[in-house]
This record gives sequence, structure tokens and C-alpha cells, in this order.
Amino acid sequence: MFRTLVLSTMTLVFPLFAQAQAPVQNEQKYIVTFRPGTAHALRAASVARFGGAVRHNFSIIDAVAVRIPNGLGANLLTALSRDPSVLSITTDHTVYAFQEANSVGENAVAMAAAPVTRQVVPEGVKRVGLPVPGSDGAGIGVAVVDTGIDLFHADLAANIHPDKFVSPGMGTSSCQDDNGHGTHVSGIVAAIDNQIGTVGVAPKATLYCVKVLDASGSGSDSDVIAGLDWVFQHRAIRVVNMSLGRPVSTNPADDEPMHAAVKQLYDAGVTVVVAAGNDSSKQVKHVVPASFVEALPVASSTATDGNNSCPWLPGSIKADTASYFTTDGAGVVISAPGEDRENVTGFCYISPVGILSARRGGGTTRMSGTSMASPHVAGVAARMIQQHVSWRSDDVRAELQRTAQRKSIAPLDSPSSTYTFDNVREGIAKAP
Repeated sequence: MFRTLVLSTMTLVFPLFAQAQAPVQNEQKYIVTFRPGTAHALRAASVARFGGAVRHNFSIIDAVAVRIPNGLGANLLTALSRDPSVLSITTDHTVYAFQEANSVGENAVAMAAAPVTRQVVPEGVKRVGLPVPGSDGAGIGVAVVDTGIDLFHADLAANIHPDKFVSPGMGTSSCQDDNGHGTHVSGIVAAIDNQIGTVGVAPKATLYCVKVLDASGSGSDSDVIAGLDWVFQHRAIRVVNMSLGRPVSTNPADDEPMHAAVKQLYDAGVTVVVAAGNDSSKQVKHVVPASFVEALPVASSTATDGNNSCPWLPGSIKADTASYFTTDGAGVVISAPGEDRENVTGFCYISPVGILSARRGGGTTRMSGTSMASPHVAGVAARMIQQHVSWRSDDVRAELQRTAQRKSIAPLDSPSSTYTFDNVREGIAKAP
């Protein structure tokens, strides 16, 4: 019936998976998994002996990420596979920020340029529950595994922990956001309640900047694993948000290194919240890391009622409707706002209005996607753990499901022609 339309006043800033044109590659990238207990030095020596170069030498899993110059690939891989300490060699796939294509909502350019004169409480924060003393994320570390954070943003800077991680694959040593995605996500989690900009779901949480995606919004499995490895070493971090991913591999073994890293965090008691994905033709079982049972995948819904100018659509798209772009399916733990609302034009096209949050360079802007739904739940998780400091991921999962708003009713069906009901209405996240 309906599909999205980019308004003439809007600018397309990101495709479905935010990325730039890929550079010419003169090397191949793989992840080599070794037998448990193989020393870091021995792993590096094994790779170097056959002409490869180590990109990452992990602690969270028994593996290294390697670069192999073109022309050496087949011979080097054959030689490595014969090493008795090597268990597997898998492709190091590209991952992307999950942001919906038409992510800049109405008046976004004007909003971004306007002076900040007062604080706005975003509709998504209202929907999941306003922060209050004792339920505001105080004392809880949340790692934003993303494109970095604008370290100088007035609505975020005071909440950013001085310890930061930048994957060597980013081409920079700074965790400063050079894309904008990570800054927007961070604002949803923990924009400060300071009378300017916006307020986050958990405005007193501590943000940890983990930069694993570059200026184009892309990185690799090994970059993400390196970020998770760093998180694993910082036990003050209780929640991880990953608004990123990729399709599952045709070779299931390729997904195992990242899965093993997520499982290590899960076993350590860390709650890993992930975006479900922005392809409504897919289910979470088709997406990494959303398909991992140890993660908490979040689908996207609308926060408020939209407007309708379509003569053939009876009524408007209501609050708590499944976003036209969201990936869902069995395994989604909860839905949360990934956009303010969906308006329907006179031509019967859906026009999304994104979530208002922090903008790289200062001020605010709007973006939509499951990338925006996930940090709402990361903020909720921080508030739950604040009140129950011994809680682990399974406790958070159970509480999200127990307290879900409109469970068995929401998300409501999207009128989009691409939407298919997945037979589960998991409800909308509710903060304590």
C-alpha cells in the first residue's frame, strides 16, 4: 500500500547501511582463530611466518585479525590452515551503522542551524519514561560502540569518560565522531539534563566512546571485536549499545568470532543491546549481531501519532506502530522508538520524522532507524541496573519483557506494503 517518500525539502544523507564508496583494495582481511591458550606472541609469529600482517591480536577471543596482500592469499591461507594451532580462518566482513535512508526528518536542517535556547524532551524519551532521581543511570557505564562521539558537544561532554578506544582500522587515534551517527546515538542514551539541547533516557549515565566505524559509517567484524575486547577489560561498563551490523554470512563460521566476543561479555554480566536492522524484508535471524542469543535486539516503532493527508488511508499512523523499515521476527526482545512519527502524504507515501538528539558539531538533528531504537533500550537498561546493581543481561531481558508497555498489542501493524506481521507483539520498552 504505502512506502516512504523523500520530501523535496529533505536531503538524503545516508543509504540503508551508511557507507562511502569502497576504496580500491590491495589486500584481503581474515580472522584466524587459534586453539584456546595459544599465546599472543605465537599467534603473531604464525601469521608473520607466512607473510601476513596482524591487525588485531585479541584477548576476548583466541584469534587474530590479519591482512594478506593480494597475490599471497591462497598460499598463505593454505599454509596457515596447516598450522596445528589454527582452528579456523574466516572472512573479516564489513559492518555498517544501522540508519534508515530517509533519516533526516522535517525541518532538520533548520533545527541543526538554529541556536540552542531551551531543552527539549524528545518524544522517544517521553514514550519509554522520563528520568527521575534514582532512575537516571547515575553510576552506570554505557559503551557506545559506533562512529565515536562528539567529545566537545555541550550536551554530552561532561558525561564522557576519559578512557576511550579507537580501532586501529579507523585511520585516526581520536575518538572524535567524524560521521554523526555515534553522537546522535549517545544523545539518546545520555544527553545531559542541563536546560539545553535534549535530555537522554539516562542523563546521568557515563558514556564510554568506542570508535569502530569510520567517517563513512563502516568498519569490519574485527574492528567491532577489538572494541568489545576493550570493553571486556573495563568492568565499570555494564551496558553496550551497538547500532550496527550486517547480514549473516553464507558461511555460518564467519559469524562465530563476533558471536564468541558477544558471548564473553554476556558471560561477564554485561548487557549488550543491539539494533535489529533496517530491512523489513528480513528477520533478526538474518542479521549479525542481532541474531546472537546473548544480545538484546531492539526493533523500531513510532513514538507518537502521525499526520495523514492520504484520501485512501482511514486515520493516521498511530504511536507504537512498527516502523516501515524495521527488521523484526522471533528473537526481538522489545520495540522502542526509532522515529518520532510517520506522516502520510497526499500521495499516500510514508514520510518519517526522526528522533531529535545530539548533532555532531553542536545542537540537535533528527535521525531515524533501529539505530535510534536501540539506545533508548540501552538507557532503560542502565536505569534498571542502577536500581539492581547485581543484575546481568538475563535479568534485564526478563524485566524488559515483564514491564513491556502494551504487550500483545504493540507494535501495531505498519500500513507499508513491505511490512509483514511476525506473529509477536513484544510491546514497547518501559523505563523503571
